[in-house]
Amino acid sequence: MADMAGMQGNMQGGPQGMGGDPYQQQAYMQQMMPSVGSFPITTALELPGMVVVQNLGICYGLVVRSMGAGKSIVAGFKSIAGGEIKQYTRLVEDSRRQAIDRMIDNARQMGANAIISMRFDSSDIGQAFTEIVAYGTAVVVSSRQ
Repeated sequence: MADMAGMQGNMQGGPQGMGGDPYQQQAYMQQMMPSVGSFPITTALELPGMVVVQNLGICYGLVVRSMGAGKSIVAGFKSIAGGEIKQYTRLVEDSRRQAIDRMIDNARQMGANAIISMRFDSSDIGQAFTEIVAYGTAVVVSSRQ
């Protein structure tokens, strides 16, 4: 399923320590995002036990976020001391979840019932905004007979 661990730029592979195992990714994704559990998403090129019937093309979900002045000041002080900046971690996690939701909406509008080859990418827009995109290939799949 989709990859939510690591939270680093363009992520390719499963959550850390899972070695890209699609079954472990699926279990992880259902734990992290139960609403996504009914819509298969994988970073792999195929879904175990499924066959791609139709490739519908690229689907994506895009989010642009700003931390906000107050939280940025607090995070700035924490960055001086070192360690994890939890305000940014929460912002990135929430943004990635929202990007995935938007990607699923885009795929459904295209007629898909699954997404393969899913990835994340992020970039800064100036010094105040961060763009996060979730993208993959929208497909129609069916069970292997």
